[in-house]
Amino acid sequence: MADYTGDDFYCDVALRGVQALDVLHDDPRVLAFRHTRPFWPVHVVVVTREHVDSLLTVGDDLAVHLLHVVQQVAADVVAAHGAAGVTTNLGDYQDSRHLHVHVHAGRPLRRA
Repeated sequence: MADYTGDDFYCDVALRGVQALDVLHDDPRVLAFRHTRPFWPVHVVVVTREHVDSLLTVGDDLAVHLLHVVQQVAADVVAAHGAAGVTTNLGDYQDSRHLHVHVHAGRPLRRA
């Protein structure tokens, strides 16, 4: 799906099963999978199943659940690779207008 040009890959593709994903966590509220076009050697995306625009608009209960899953994924990355970064983007930095968190390790594979 390298040619995807929409603005919500998660609602349009990932959560609808349009593209096969390497899933690491799946529950009724949150999905975590290896990024389909990784920027880092280890690159996991944790996304809410419910459409939420960003970290600024998520409700408290879902935010706590999302953070719990991010914490579990990050702990696994740290255990396997010794370190992890955890990132979310807002505003113009947010390529997909759907709340998602990147858990990553290693040097970037390409320039941003």
